[in-house]
Amino acid sequence: MNPLVLFFLSFFFINPMSSKVEQSKKTSAHISVMGLVYCDICSNNSFSRHSYFLPGAEVRIDCKFKASWPKTREQISFSVNRTTNRYGMYKLEIPSVDGIACAQAAIDSSCEASLMSSSSKACNVPGYKSTTNEIAIKVKQQNLCIYSLNALNFRPSKTDVGLCGNRKP
Repeated sequence: MNPLVLFFLSFFFINPMSSKVEQSKKTSAHISVMGLVYCDICSNNSFSRHSYFLPGAEVRIDCKFKASWPKTREQISFSVNRTTNRYGMYKLEIPSVDGIACAQAAIDSSCEASLMSSSSKACNVPGYKSTTNEIAIKVKQQNLCIYSLNALNFRPSKTDVGLCGNRKP
């Protein structure tokens, strides 16, 4: 999926979230990790006019953040499972992480999302199974970091030649 589309989708969530984020210390960041899952009807690993976002898909998110304190360095790691909403979007909110100041780019992080299962029997073959590519959006005033991961997809076991032509996956 086009990173520009993900950026604009992420933008719609910045304003509602940033008004809810309380002013915190400069060493405490609010972090959001989000992404999309879609059904790639034509099995070409791109979002086409026949593709659709997949609600109810299970995704695993693994992240590592390095926090810096004056005298120590810590690494925070976690793994969580999320289910996509009716728009095919999964989201993880981390309200406050001490020692991480994302607005000053002091964060050294990595997040990965992996497909676990599809909610659709007609579209349940993994396409892009995992992603580490991300667009990071940082809002200095609220010390808010949003990590928008590239889209993941499932595809049908057989391509509909009537919709997609005679292309092989």
